[in-house]
Amino acid sequence: MDAEDLRGFREFVDHRSSALLTTAVLLCGGDRHAGEDLLQNALVKAVGRWRRIEDPEAYVRRILYRQQISRWRLKWPRQEVSVPEPPEDAAAGGDTETLVERRLLMRQALAALTDRQRTVLVLRYYEDLPEGDVARLLGCSVGTVRSTTHRSLAKLRTLVPEAADGGRTRRPASEFSAVEVRP
Repeated sequence: MDAEDLRGFREFVDHRSSALLTTAVLLCGGDRHAGEDLLQNALVKAVGRWRRIEDPEAYVRRILYRQQISRWRLKWPRQEVSVPEPPEDAAAGGDTETLVERRLLMRQALAALTDRQRTVLVLRYYEDLPEGDVARLLGCSVGTVRSTTHRSLAKLRTLVPEAADGGRTRRPASEFSAVEVRP
């Protein structure tokens, strides 16, 4: 890799690593450390082919998705790890307590989904990819993406009824438990 390629790679990482890390963390069920590892591995793979990559962000995102799929296929069981983490700052406007409660509920619910369900939802709704693109990235049929999306959303509605009814139902703070994420 020559100096110009190295400079281009560093600029890409400086400008896009934050957005890529957000996607990686979501793919890992909210586990920031696992997301950082996922992104780091993707960037290591990309740097070796940097000169031949036409669209670096799409290339790195594709690596992220495929690495996550490979993690699903691991044979050994993964243990859940409790991670105490303060809630992020609430968005401007709105009741801060309600926003924090919703965020915690959604994080718990997303962590309760399988890796495949969570990945399909991240690709469909966070990355805003069409079903065909998600199917191609995951190596499955469009019907599988549709059924997985349907089942995942149904499970989320069961786990977080407040989200299904627009937040009209409130749970007391005493019902919240520690957030568990899987590496």
